[in-house]
Amino acid sequence: MKMKYLFKFCLVSFTLLFISCSDDDNLQISEGSFGNILTPDEGQAFVLNPLEEQTNNAITVSWEDANYSVPTGVNYTVEVAASGTNFENPIAIGNTNTNALATNIANFNGYVVQAGLFPFVEGSLDIRIKADIGDENVLPQYSSVVTITVTPFTTDLPRIAVPGNHQGWDPPTAPTLAASAFGETDYEGYVWLDGEYKFVAPDQTGAFEWGNTDWGDDGTNTGILIDMDGESNCNASVAGYYFVQANTSDLTYSTALHSWGVIGNATPTGWDSDTDMIYDPVTRTLSVTLDLIAQEAPDNGLKFRVNDDWTINLGDSGADGTMELSGDNIGVATSGNYTIILDLSNPREYTYSLTLN
Repeated sequence: MKMKYLFKFCLVSFTLLFISCSDDDNLQISEGSFGNILTPDEGQAFVLNPLEEQTNNAITVSWEDANYSVPTGVNYTVEVAASGTNFENPIAIGNTNTNALATNIANFNGYVVQAGLFPFVEGSLDIRIKADIGDENVLPQYSSVVTITVTPFTTDLPRIAVPGNHQGWDPPTAPTLAASAFGETDYEGYVWLDGEYKFVAPDQTGAFEWGNTDWGDDGTNTGILIDMDGESNCNASVAGYYFVQANTSDLTYSTALHSWGVIGNATPTGWDSDTDMIYDPVTRTLSVTLDLIAQEAPDNGLKFRVNDDWTINLGDSGADGTMELSGDNIGVATSGNYTIILDLSNPREYTYSLTLN
């Protein structure tokens, strides 16, 4: 009987000792320290260049090791956030088990914009390192925070808005024109015009608002723009769908009334004449419903053209759904009744669709 009690006593003692040791281990491994970020320096400025090779290194973040009271593997996560947000929504830009992480221009620019900094505007970005040992019972450690300034960019084409009588003089909802490339000022696009209108530049955040730089006619109605008090509104005397161009460096603008139609041996009138398309002000697209005949591109099919003339026509080289000036004919796989849509609302990136009804 005494041996039985002695065995139970030893078993309970061993269990308590095991639990105590396990608790001590958890307590020990949760104790640690995390030092400072070594690079970049506090206040260092980064201007990201869209014209540079995007795989070039943009930033290297390095830090002191996180230390724990027992040897253990550590996973580090570099986190960024817009300054002043207290890392409420941190953006993780990479993980490593070393104490340094490099990020290229394209990726870093994407993370910075995702964090809320505006393209082409210098903003403040906070960086910290999270250390995690992969044990849910042990809270992660965080390094000190370093604040840098970053000027990110966007590869979207520069734009200006065209508010006016056609849409209630509301810049935020106005159709836009796009330049040919970053740094260019040769804006163009399609706009339904009905009376007077102006051109409005975006502010630093990309928003179109009154109070931003705007341009109007110099009062001669000869295609000359001015951006100062006293300019007149530009005016489209005939309501319609216009191809609009504006150069804010040369201070010139022009409009051309475009009537779009579809033509080709896939259409009922063949290559002899167009079937006109109708503009929808709600969707800002042109459309027509037609019986089409199956034809194989690029030798046969259909195309879109302006004002019953071949001077301006759109096709689809590569059959990828995007439009090119004087591009290949568009094939029709199956004969039937189709809804044809031409979308010119996104300047310089025109698309179309053929939907079998």
